[in-house]
Amino acid sequence: MVTREQALELLKKYNKDDFHLRHAFTVEAVMRWFAQNLGQDNVDFWATVGLLHDIDFEMYPTEHCKKAPSLLAEIDAPEEMVHAICSHGYGLCCDIKPEHIMERVLFASDELTGLIWAAALMRPSKSTKDMELKSLKKKFKDKKFAAGCDREVIKQGAELLGWELDELLSKTLLAMQETEGTF
Repeated sequence: MVTREQALELLKKYNKDDFHLRHAFTVEAVMRWFAQNLGQDNVDFWATVGLLHDIDFEMYPTEHCKKAPSLLAEIDAPEEMVHAICSHGYGLCCDIKPEHIMERVLFASDELTGLIWAAALMRPSKSTKDMELKSLKKKFKDKKFAAGCDREVIKQGAELLGWELDELLSKTLLAMQETEGTF
């Protein structure tokens, strides 16, 4: 099992930008929340996958999800972890399909956490804690807002999970609200 300390050391070796680190910590917390709320036993594994999901993005953006396996080999990451991390780029930068519930949650929530943080930063509180679903849905519909957050990927993620889009939006928002300040 990869420890959080090993994962964090590897993350910081290949990610220096505060934005990328904050995103990694956010996805780690959201994945932990989902694992707990979906009754999964391997909560730490879900969180570690969330922490390392963009391990290669900052230094190797054109090789995103392709360079990850060699970087993850530095900590002897198990194949299950490598597959999960690479599968979050399905259709965009790799052809590894998210198969397991954890992989589908990562695929669905990765882009969405970015959209939620962007919306939170527009609020006077700069927080998700006072954000309502209807406010998030309004930002989601505005294609010009946080244009780098791919709405089609978010919709596809909801479909992969068998959830309505509103369910994914509300659960991910709740995950961020409940974990904000822990990272």
